[in-house]
Amino acid sequence: MLVTSRWISLLPLCVLAAPVLAQRPAPDQAAVASVRAAYQKRELYLTMRDGTQLFTSIYVPRDTAKAYPVLLMRTPYSIAPYGADAYPAQLGPWSVFQEDGYIFVNQDVRGRYMSQGYHQFMTPHLATKRGPKDVDESTDTWDTIDWVIKNVARHNGRVGTWGNSAPGFFVASGMIDAHPAHKAAYPSAPMIDWWLGDDRHHNGAFTQAQTINFLASFDQPRSGPTQQYPARPNAGTQDGYAFHLRQGPLAGYSNGFYEGKVAFFDSIVAHPDYDEFWQRRAIWRHMKNISPSVMVVGGWYDAEDRFGPIRLYRSLREQSTTTPTTFVMGPWSHGAWNRVDGDVFAAFGFGTKTGTFFRDSIGYPFFACTLRDKCERRPPAVAMFATGSNRWHTYEAWPPREAQARTLYLSDNGTLGWAKAAKAGRDSWVSDPAKPVPYTQSLSFGYFRDYPTEDQRFATRRPDVLTFQTEPLTEDVTIAGPIEVKLHVAASGTDADFVVKVIDVYPDDSPPQHAAGPRMDGYQQLVHGNIMRARWRTGFDRSVPLTANRPDSLAFALEDVMHTFIKGHRLMVHVQGSWFPLVDRNPQTFVPNIYRAKASDFQKATLTVLHGPNQQSGITVRVLPTTVP
Repeated sequence: MLVTSRWISLLPLCVLAAPVLAQRPAPDQAAVASVRAAYQKRELYLTMRDGTQLFTSIYVPRDTAKAYPVLLMRTPYSIAPYGADAYPAQLGPWSVFQEDGYIFVNQDVRGRYMSQGYHQFMTPHLATKRGPKDVDESTDTWDTIDWVIKNVARHNGRVGTWGNSAPGFFVASGMIDAHPAHKAAYPSAPMIDWWLGDDRHHNGAFTQAQTINFLASFDQPRSGPTQQYPARPNAGTQDGYAFHLRQGPLAGYSNGFYEGKVAFFDSIVAHPDYDEFWQRRAIWRHMKNISPSVMVVGGWYDAEDRFGPIRLYRSLREQSTTTPTTFVMGPWSHGAWNRVDGDVFAAFGFGTKTGTFFRDSIGYPFFACTLRDKCERRPPAVAMFATGSNRWHTYEAWPPREAQARTLYLSDNGTLGWAKAAKAGRDSWVSDPAKPVPYTQSLSFGYFRDYPTEDQRFATRRPDVLTFQTEPLTEDVTIAGPIEVKLHVAASGTDADFVVKVIDVYPDDSPPQHAAGPRMDGYQQLVHGNIMRARWRTGFDRSVPLTANRPDSLAFALEDVMHTFIKGHRLMVHVQGSWFPLVDRNPQTFVPNIYRAKASDFQKATLTVLHGPNQQSGITVRVLPTTVP
């Protein structure tokens, strides 16, 4: 494969840059000096097989006495600082990599910052390539690695790729049809499917606060290579609930808040169902015959890309059964395992530095083994942190084979239990799009980082939230794996949302969990929740209206958890019709495309959950055998 490069001077390219409207935080100058002392920097354009040139920085150790593995990171978020003598404060996923010595290769992906080309969100993978014009992220990764192996001195012939969030997507895409030198891949909180989960949608429901905020900055247009994009529009407030409610239907954003400048939002609007547009961008569908060793990592409290690592791991186990894979989930927010001690999150203390443990005992040993043959500490196949009990567990597979499926049933008087409902019952509430249930008590425009564990009493007290709970548990109960929901429902309108949340209710005398934490008296900890839009109850690829006031059913998953409900705690379930503005509002009047709904389409509706011998509504969890009640 012909891949050329050319040295560049940044001065002429600065003419193309947009005005610097926001400055990056000043780096630690002592850390910058340390990197400069140990590494020599090169900047160049690498020409991909179709002729597109991608801006690349290479940092090579100044110590010439030995050969080094290569770590490649490809990102849409900029590989700044730019300039031959401009150094960052850190290289690699965390500082131990630069201390131990690696060759670091960082690259702006197509159409972003200093690289040429057209940027696609979630670039579709081309399974069949008929010529050099058929390119995707796997070919760009292959071409970059090939050039490095042939042109950079003192490498040991092995390359690892790494990246968190969007860069995690480029890792997952780049490990398909991998270069022979590509030996390790670390997709950290990877974006895997922007319709089923991750940043843009949850089961197809639009993640309004996060997406509106993100695209306002990220999807600003550029006229060519640039070091700085234009500033985002100013919302004028941090009160996201009030702001998004004032904006009205989603149809008003494109030419309103976005001022006609955010092209991808228009693509979202044009594809409300899980059609070919989204399915082509679902990179988990292409995890066949992956040759590098893979370490997939995510956080139970990741408000952005919690779906991605779980779906990617499952796809690897289904499609690449012989690929050496390590899967880790811990009590972390988005990417926090790469940078924080991890001994606390919001109100919760874990009694141990979970982030440090991951980096020292799993993360770095993975790279040391795959790229250096230092395999004294081999990482486990699966490492899961059980929230609630605050313990690490290792398994050969996930979910644990010993976990047994058990169903908790919704019953009369707000009860929840392992026994089926003995008599027919129904619970109804009025869902009003003008007063949707908030997802957080906090003031937040984009999304509130701590909401995945937030105290849910503010929602329990609302009349439009159904609450079901167990008696205090007589034994610890640990659930491990996906939570599956089945609801028998009815609605007075022709569409509706059903949000289900699983909650851990603390006893009234619970103390703080860490020095800066609140008292936990009666705390209602969100363990996990998800949404199902009734229009997709028969399949995500086609919207089907409800028949008003006719009983129907729907089933969906809350994704995976590993959580221990401690003896004396209660297990609670919420069912509600909105979760705003985490996700957009349902008009509750069926329209083919909710993004084009008018204000008049938004109507109050009475929603009902049915339970009883012939209509058993509930959640199915996987309970570890030692904790089966």
